[in-house]
Amino acid sequence: MKNSAEAYADIVPTPSLTPSLNTASLRRRRRFKQNIPWMLMFLPVIAYYIIFKYIPMGGNIIAFKNYNFNEGIWGSPWVGLHNFSLLFTDPLAFKTIRNTFVIAVLSIVVNFPFPVLLALMFNEIRKLWFKKTVQTLLYLPHFLSWVIIGGLVINLFAQESGTVNHILRQLTGDVYPFLYKPASWVAIFLGAGAWKEAGFGAIIYLAALNNIDPSLYEASSLDGAGKLKQIWHVTLPGIRSVVVLMLILAMGRIMDVGFDQVYNLQNSIVSDVSEVISTYIFRMGLQGGQFSLTSAMGLFEAVIGLILVVTTNAIARRFDQGLW
Repeated sequence: MKNSAEAYADIVPTPSLTPSLNTASLRRRRRFKQNIPWMLMFLPVIAYYIIFKYIPMGGNIIAFKNYNFNEGIWGSPWVGLHNFSLLFTDPLAFKTIRNTFVIAVLSIVVNFPFPVLLALMFNEIRKLWFKKTVQTLLYLPHFLSWVIIGGLVINLFAQESGTVNHILRQLTGDVYPFLYKPASWVAIFLGAGAWKEAGFGAIIYLAALNNIDPSLYEASSLDGAGKLKQIWHVTLPGIRSVVVLMLILAMGRIMDVGFDQVYNLQNSIVSDVSEVISTYIFRMGLQGGQFSLTSAMGLFEAVIGLILVVTTNAIARRFDQGLW
């Protein structure tokens, strides 16, 4: 005879985990089906990065070989670090690396704050029509190619026919070779870059400013804080994480000054300061056929960018602002 407990167990079975597992599996399956359209939309992005970013990384092996067309990538003789040693013994290559680093650092110091300042000014404008007009005018240069921007800059600062020198001639009777002096060329280069990209770069900071709680401004106003103190104690801390993020990304591109801007503004007279890695690779690699040497230069540029990103992120992480 079964006792009462055993009889009850036969009537009421012990609860099983199987139904809950089935429910979780069904929920995951349903979520997967719901996300299929989004995953299909993401496939072209994955394909783009695989085809145009990751697969070409295999070409970096050229930097360790004496590449020639007849023997191909795999048949060319292996030379190890010989091409990298040439970069630091060749005066032209060393000067190119130096110019790239100097111009990149100046671009970070001079041009990086401009989008932040523009966003702060846009945020303080109360006339909507004026704000939209100014934003449109400042965003517009971003959508113009450097061929157009370079032509405008040259027309402005040309020695004989430039608008600025025309005004100088009227005022002083003399002209100044802005595009043929190293210091003025670098200043024009930085100014043109800021004019072209600062307005568009301010969009990210404007989006961050819109997420700041308005009650913080009201509280600071009640405490007697003026506009400048509100910007310093409320606005800037509110967008600090975005500023740090953009700085980390900018550090990754510090050695990538950009080919279009330099190529359209440089000339042979200021080549001592205007020759950078991108133009060096174009002249020595595509025009000169030294593919192994320029591949080593490109790989060196990428490694330096990676080191700077990791280092900057490590410093930011100490202040709880790291990217990862």
